[in-house]
Amino acid sequence: MHRESQVQERRTTETADSGDSGNGEAVSHRVPSVGAPAKPQRRQYSAEFKTRIVEEAEACTQAGEITALLRREGLYSSHLANWRRQYRSGAAQGLATRRGPKAKVPVEREKEELERKVARLEHRLWQAEKIIEVQKKLSEVLEIPMADGSEP
Repeated sequence: MHRESQVQERRTTETADSGDSGNGEAVSHRVPSVGAPAKPQRRQYSAEFKTRIVEEAEACTQAGEITALLRREGLYSSHLANWRRQYRSGAAQGLATRRGPKAKVPVEREKEELERKVARLEHRLWQAEKIIEVQKKLSEVLEIPMADGSEP
């Protein structure tokens, strides 16, 4: 009987060490890769690169050449379709468009900063007026004369 309890005890410690959660399901222990970045970077292509690919694709005449071009460059067919549309709409200008928010004109940026500042100052003024009102009411209740000489 003693031998069986030792075997049973060894099995429980082995399963606990091997990543078993105790309910029959294995628990995976993920170790982050040292060389992999935490968030993958979006690939960005220059207008010259896009133009070159579109022109090479237009020069393809045999079946499979475009597929080989895309495979060689590591691109998807949707890249080529979008770049062709942009190329036709405005050549290099269409291909140079960037994702994300557009850069603001300095005057617009300054206007927005001033509007935020005005809103912040208006809020502080509102707070100050409320504080003054409370002080006046408190001085009336406690019958304390105001600092400016007016009677409560």
